[in-house]
Amino acid sequence: MEYWGWLNNMKQVELDKKAYNFAKQYLLNLQIVSVTPKLLDKYLCLSEITPRPDSLAKIYKSLLESAQNANMKAGVIGKAIGGVEKLKPVLCGFDPPVVITKFEGWEQVLELIEKELKPAGKIRKTSRSLWPQYCKTILSGASFLSEFATADEFYSWVDFFDQDDRARPALPMLLSQEINGLGFPLSCDFLKELGYVNFAKPDVHLKEIFKSIGLCSSEVKDYEVFKAIVRVAKNVSTTPYDVDKLFWLIGSGYFYDDKHIGNNGKIGSHKKDFITQAQKALNVTLPAI
Repeated sequence: MEYWGWLNNMKQVELDKKAYNFAKQYLLNLQIVSVTPKLLDKYLCLSEITPRPDSLAKIYKSLLESAQNANMKAGVIGKAIGGVEKLKPVLCGFDPPVVITKFEGWEQVLELIEKELKPAGKIRKTSRSLWPQYCKTILSGASFLSEFATADEFYSWVDFFDQDDRARPALPMLLSQEINGLGFPLSCDFLKELGYVNFAKPDVHLKEIFKSIGLCSSEVKDYEVFKAIVRVAKNVSTTPYDVDKLFWLIGSGYFYDDKHIGNNGKIGSHKKDFITQAQKALNVTLPAI
């Protein structure tokens, strides 16, 4: 049994390496103008010179940006008001303690947003609709961050989890319980965008790609995909942030920092074509459903 376990592990390591290298070469082989190895490195390696948010207000703003990075939320929330930054006057300069004293419930938050920012589109106000859910995130996020006196105190708390491979996955789970509407994937997104490269967002693109090319099982649960991303990163000697961003670029086709590429940075999703080619190149045979 030990031998077969070792053999299966070696096969997974080899598959992980081949899949990662194939993905990187795939993007370059698309021959999109300006998509070069140097440009890819810019996206895959979070710059160490990029400063972390140095205040709780900036951390709070980052949290709210991640909270709208799901499904239709970015279009319904951010696009409707011209970006999360527009919430600054409504949310008292993104000051968490002030926010929780200013509002008694999500209804008041939404009422003020409507009055001050006049969001585009129809705003549904049933409790499970996107705007009410986002306003609940605004309040629960402010309440949670108010437990920390400074940004450094918050980072020390995150570091406690990040320094232990076994404890690390517990942090996004905890955040998903503390902050309404954040969930495990968006909690990971929030942490990685703060500069924690050991976290990766198991979003819809990575779920489909990983399942389809044998990097995780067909169940594709958030936690399982998170662990698969971490495993691939370890096997190719890079960071989960790197692996996340590489496969995300294939799935989304969005080079957000380079608007001269494609159509305002968008080259279109290549997920289906990549999966087809990768299955052939990696000789992946998935079990019948």
